[in-house]
Amino acid sequence: MTDAGRTTVPGAPAAAPGQLPAASPWRGAAGRLAVRSVAVLGVAAVGWLVMGLLVRLSLVTLSLIAALLLTALAVPLTSRLRRIGAPPALAAAAAVLSLVAVLGGVGTLVWFRTSSRLTDLTPALAAGIDRVRGWLVTGPLGLDPERVAGLRDRLVARLAETTPSPVAGAEMALTALGAMVLVLFVVFFLVKDGGGMWAWVVERVPGRQRERTDGAGRQAWSTLSSYVLGVVTVAAIDALLIGLGLFVLGVPLWLSLTLLTFFGAFVPYFGALLSGAAAVLVTLVTDGPRDAVIILVVVLVVQQLEGNVLQPLIMRRAVHLHPVVTLLVITAGTLLFGIAGAVVAVPITAVAHHVLEYLRTHPPASPGDPPADPPDTATPPSEPGTARPIATGVHE
Repeated sequence: MTDAGRTTVPGAPAAAPGQLPAASPWRGAAGRLAVRSVAVLGVAAVGWLVMGLLVRLSLVTLSLIAALLLTALAVPLTSRLRRIGAPPALAAAAAVLSLVAVLGGVGTLVWFRTSSRLTDLTPALAAGIDRVRGWLVTGPLGLDPERVAGLRDRLVARLAETTPSPVAGAEMALTALGAMVLVLFVVFFLVKDGGGMWAWVVERVPGRQRERTDGAGRQAWSTLSSYVLGVVTVAAIDALLIGLGLFVLGVPLWLSLTLLTFFGAFVPYFGALLSGAAAVLVTLVTDGPRDAVIILVVVLVVQQLEGNVLQPLIMRRAVHLHPVVTLLVITAGTLLFGIAGAVVAVPITAVAHHVLEYLRTHPPASPGDPPADPPDTATPPSEPGTARPIATGVHE
């Protein structure tokens, strides 16, 4: 028999509206497995499409991620200014200008220090390179001189190939400038109106999922804030200790190598390895083997301090990832977005891990529970990163 377009089995109880009939093939184990398989395939297809779109719009994607990371740095300053009565727009503008001053000042200092020393360093670098080449030929390795010369020529040729032409360099500079402007623009409005933006998003979530969504967002922002502040602290300590060793030994490019150590700490494992190798190699070609060995010891001691003391104490709340997972996501991020992908891979994975763990431990509300109210943006936040995902946009 049929009832309003539904087929029923004689003698079987009628299905409630919106439910499958009792004799439906979808009620069995095979039916449930099929439904779940289709759902998983649908989610995977949507994820693949979204990932492809993010890769195609890499400039916008990386700019948004960079803006979120910088917002996490700007939140403490903005919160202090808001507590002393500064208007939201003024506090946000002060935070953005502080970021511009720090980043621009560091870049300008490095440029002038490096460019002023390059002329004096040219003879020392040439002598150091010749010394290394002689050690490769006459030292324990005993390499063939022609092979060493061929390796040097290939390295120089590869560097020449990677150097952009003037037109390409100008295009890269304009692209980088546009990305910086976009990042600062987004940071300003996230710091100023972030709380209102998040409330707008949560209000459009179904009532029974509202509290769960808001909690997942809080967890995401807390994880991101803890990661950014923690990695900046670890990077500053690493750069301070290694930079102090370079300065004491009088290495000519000690400031540039110190900053390289600082920024290298944002890429776990690989960054510390590359920045430490650069410090040792520059010391070798400028100051000789003795000072290079000293810097090597300093780098190894600092990296052991970071891995066994600083990371467990500072970063344990933000990152709960196995080293294998960390290496895999850094490799994937590098393949997708280059160096920028390597920098953002770990925080994105850490945020995703904590959000999924929160959703796993906080099941959806039952149908009988009343809908949750939208997040209140009229109350001031507590400490940054603990009240709302971006809690600096509250209006007191």
